[in-house]
Amino acid sequence: MKILVCISNVPDTTAKISFVEDNKVYNKNNVQFIISPYEELALTRALELKEAASGTITVLTVGLQDAEPTMRKALAMGADDAIRVNTEAKDAMFVAKQIAEVAKNKNYDIIFTGKESIDYNGSQVGEMVAELLDIPSITSVSGIDVEGTTGKIQREIDGGYEQIECEFPFVGSGQKGIAPEPRIPAMRGIMMARKKPLNIVEPVEFTDLTQVITHTLPEAKSACTMIEPDNVGELVRLLHEEAKAI
Repeated sequence: MKILVCISNVPDTTAKISFVEDNKVYNKNNVQFIISPYEELALTRALELKEAASGTITVLTVGLQDAEPTMRKALAMGADDAIRVNTEAKDAMFVAKQIAEVAKNKNYDIIFTGKESIDYNGSQVGEMVAELLDIPSITSVSGIDVEGTTGKIQREIDGGYEQIECEFPFVGSGQKGIAPEPRIPAMRGIMMARKKPLNIVEPVEFTDLTQVITHTLPEAKSACTMIEPDNVGELVRLLHEEAKAI
């Protein structure tokens, strides 16, 4: 079984985000980068499937050299090798095109993405990759097992879960629940990751379909207003006047 796990190099959820270049690019200085959490869970489940049925796992990132520490973490978790497409990740279609170009002749049985990356939250790449490769796409995957060449998949839907089966190959977009928690690399894995292959490929040409006009930070939260417990009148006034305006 050959599995490709597509991972994103994203700012840590606790990072303070700012923008440069006339608010068109986020500032990477002093920001810790991590594997996007949904993709980290998908990678963890891929490792479990490999351990149960044997096979290989490749991780792929569309990004520049500064993404390599994140890729090395994925290798330390247990992936066998890595591919970095040597270009800045742009919009979802651009990223999907680069992934599909790498994957099209490698006969992967399962291609995992995350439900969404936590930087732009677009929820589009997995479905686009599947369309470009002309294979099925299963979104919101919260559980998966494999029997032979069939994936037995649980996906979350409004009000419950859906159980489906899909023959290889397919793209699955993982979300919370696909694995209980991310796998933590052991020291042995960290040492072995240094020797695992990290291959760099050049991007295919693709016309940008979108353009960033500007980024805007959310408005700062207003200060909390403290009200004495017995001052019900003031509470009612604030709810009518200030809370209603919000």
